[in-house]
Amino acid sequence: MNIKCLIEEFAKKDGIDLLGFADKSRFDEVDAQYNPFSIFPEAKTVIMLGKRICRGSLRGIEEGTNFGDYQLFGKNWLEDEFLALSAYNLTNFIESHGWEAVPVFPNPCDIEPSGVPVASGKPAPNVYPDFDYASVACGLCTISYNGIPFSKEFGSRQRFHMILTDAEIEPTPLLEADLCNGCRACADSCPLGAISKTETEEIVICGKKFIVGKIDYNICRNCENGACVNRFSADSKPDRIAALCNRTCMCGLEERKALENTFENKFRTKEAWAIGKSQLTVDRSDERANVLGGAFSKSGKRGH
Repeated sequence: MNIKCLIEEFAKKDGIDLLGFADKSRFDEVDAQYNPFSIFPEAKTVIMLGKRICRGSLRGIEEGTNFGDYQLFGKNWLEDEFLALSAYNLTNFIESHGWEAVPVFPNPCDIEPSGVPVASGKPAPNVYPDFDYASVACGLCTISYNGIPFSKEFGSRQRFHMILTDAEIEPTPLLEADLCNGCRACADSCPLGAISKTETEEIVICGKKFIVGKIDYNICRNCENGACVNRFSADSKPDRIAALCNRTCMCGLEERKALENTFENKFRTKEAWAIGKSQLTVDRSDERANVLGGAFSKSGKRGH
């Protein structure tokens, strides 16, 4: 068996849900400050490995009754322990077969470097690879209008670690279909009006173009509807996996039967709770802005 088959077999046994490979050429256009090959220039392959965020970890937030369990099972423990252990084990497995492997922990790529270059021509430490870019480059995700990577297996419900290796591994084909249909339901559901339905930006990754709504993160950071403060830097983008906007995306994906991970019952069976006044919504019929009056939610309190 070649190294790719061995890695795939190991990942399956270790409970890794998502596994993708990309060669160096797919990162040619990435700035050195965010390029994984700045960390390991002799590497030939980027490996992205992911574990699912179980849908049940979002249940307490959907009901407005429990916010802590998502922080553990959907975020901190999942990223720091469950997934980190898999990345460590896979790194050791690759090195036991004679190839160097560099495990890379996810960090926000929108924060400034914390040091100065050690030599001319080198990026400043620390180099934090763009994991959203890498998830697309490794054939695992597309980018949604909400700016969140969607996989065909779980939609937005996964977290990733990265491994760089000098083993040359056949790249995973890029996903052809865009999993997001551009419905703008994420923008409609945002109680704070942080996601624009008309102002957009185009993100290009490995030749694939994605239209993403402009998001005012100064507003988004104040969201009390499931968004979490970025644990690496309060000034960075918040974690919006559990936020109302993304939970609404998740419901839409399931209703369209766009995901491979399916369930017997719907995730949302009643109107979602929300806190905050919507500043702006857009009338779909003519795209005119209409200011909403009144509170979006029936209650001004959250269940914790």
